[in-house]
Amino acid sequence: MTNLVVIATFSFPLEAQIARTSLESAGIEVLVADEHTINMDWLYSNAMGGVRLLVESEDVDEARRVLGTDFSQDVDENFLVNEKNATDVIHCRRCGSDQVYAFTKGEPPTFLTFMLLGLPLVFYKHGQKCKDCGAFWY
Repeated sequence: MTNLVVIATFSFPLEAQIARTSLESAGIEVLVADEHTINMDWLYSNAMGGVRLLVESEDVDEARRVLGTDFSQDVDENFLVNEKNATDVIHCRRCGSDQVYAFTKGEPPTFLTFMLLGLPLVFYKHGQKCKDCGAFWY
């Protein structure tokens, strides 16, 4: 990599890594600059001009095209297709309903004790809860 050009800057290293991954998946070599410095103290981000994404000068147009592409519609369509074809539907253990969702039991009291005392005294449990009958299990 000899003739490097800055094609994008980011406030946070995570954003730069997402862009880097997109470019590398398109076959474009990428260098991320100042990532570690800003990871150590993110307040330096504005002073340093952010995390810089650099590519070879001949790859600039292709890199900008890749970064400008919106893949959110593809992700939504893929998620909906996978959701419709899912065979691992969870059913309620009590009533057999398929209206089950992830639920955290004891979360509000834990938050309240944390806010008042500075430490959580109530332990909570992650599990599943039925919308129809209210059954909870983990």
